[in-house]
Amino acid sequence: MTELIIVEDNVLALQAISDKLANFSDIIIRHVARNGQEVMEILEQNNSIDLILMDIEMPVMNGIEATQYIKQKYPQIKIVMITVYDDDNYIFDAIKAGADSYILKEIKAEKIYETITDTLNGGAVMSPSIAVKTLRLLKNAPLIERAPGPIAIGLTGRETEI
Repeated sequence: MTELIIVEDNVLALQAISDKLANFSDIIIRHVARNGQEVMEILEQNNSIDLILMDIEMPVMNGIEATQYIKQKYPQIKIVMITVYDDDNYIFDAIKAGADSYILKEIKAEKIYETITDTLNGGAVMSPSIAVKTLRLLKNAPLIERAPGPIAIGLTGRETEI
């Protein structure tokens, strides 16, 4: 069983995501939060969650800020950004904050399920349009060359060895 939290402030979008996941018997929506602050409060009470489906734009605390906090305090929890935003800044900021995957809300139910499964197995899933934008950002060498000092990648000892 995969236990997850959906963090979404829009009632209709929340219902749509919940409906899409209802057909998968191995997925349990343990909690629902309306903003980043609320999900952090939930995790203080119960952090035995496998994955969070996180919206970006929300009141009180947005999904990028919440992702950064959650990844620092609960690094074992996987976070999938599920949003309508395919803006370069949102993508880059979500990845920097520690998002494990980034998909768009209009995605089909099977793709959401596949994203959850792949992310839990160590993959990093992106909607095709997001992947194209991410590659474009990475190919923009002048931005990378202007980065101040070395960039901490955060590899494990074994990853560094390989």
